[in-house]
Amino acid sequence: MNYRTLGRTGLEVSEIGFGCGNVGGLMVRGEHGDQVKAVARAMELGINYFDTASQYGDGQSETNLGRVLNELNAQVYVGTKYRLTANDDADIKAGIIASVDASLARMGREHVNLIQLHNRLAPQRDLAGGTLSVEDVLGEVVEATETLKSQGKIDFWGLTGVGVPESLNRVVDSGALYSIQTVYNLINPSAGADVVPGFDMPDYKRMIDKAISAGMGVIVIRVLAAGALSGVAERDPVAVPTVAPIGSGRDYQQDFDRSEGFRFLVDDGFADDLVEASVRFALSNTGVSTVLVGYSNLDHLEQSVRFSDKGPLPSEALAKLPQVWARFVA
Repeated sequence: MNYRTLGRTGLEVSEIGFGCGNVGGLMVRGEHGDQVKAVARAMELGINYFDTASQYGDGQSETNLGRVLNELNAQVYVGTKYRLTANDDADIKAGIIASVDASLARMGREHVNLIQLHNRLAPQRDLAGGTLSVEDVLGEVVEATETLKSQGKIDFWGLTGVGVPESLNRVVDSGALYSIQTVYNLINPSAGADVVPGFDMPDYKRMIDKAISAGMGVIVIRVLAAGALSGVAERDPVAVPTVAPIGSGRDYQQDFDRSEGFRFLVDDGFADDLVEASVRFALSNTGVSTVLVGYSNLDHLEQSVRFSDKGPLPSEALAKLPQVWARFVA
């Protein structure tokens, strides 16, 4: 396993992370014994960053992850997330602190290394619709996380990079946060590459470069576009049956259809399959700290580490990708 520095946190994290989300589903709906085996095997393979959220399975992921880590006496880095609702509108700071306290209780921990905002960002706050403004983040959100750090409950704080790209980039440019989870995959590479005018998906305007300049760690999410880049239509029984895109096409079917444009990476011998190509594409960006992969079973875990061992995609393969991205226009 290779390790990369998570921005100015100084944490050396495995370049493949363990995603505990609802899409893969293992840490939400999997059997306890399978969860223990997967986490233990992940640590054997060198994975040291585990990422969950209060929203995953309405807290079930946090509960399951905490139980397993405690059983294994695991010495790893843990990140989780909080999502504010309309009930927190009157006091955002108090809402964040209460949410983190609840997460720690579910995990049976006194402390996590990283806490991340899970709301979308937009020009105006609308917590009924799940959004916060840049001013909210740079104000009460940062105040709350600084308080949590002073209480010894967290080390660092960041955000999930979803919402209006301009708002996200304003927060990144501020330098007030330590990490960002960004959508970055073969279908939508705009967080780390230039895209053509008329690009019909969110244009994150090379947000990874901005994050590097601000000393932020970059955690890649949706590396497989929720499975659309797997190259197969069937989903694992533990995985969520249907899933909406985040930061890519209008629906899952469009993402799946567009994945065929990258089939040349397999046909030309650059990768054995699209999953390998996708993971290695994300790791080809040196600004990426870790790539989160969501697992449904132990095989998925073994594969992701094996793919990372092969290193970045060759420059010849990367040079051909803009020709495919140029087709993704309105």
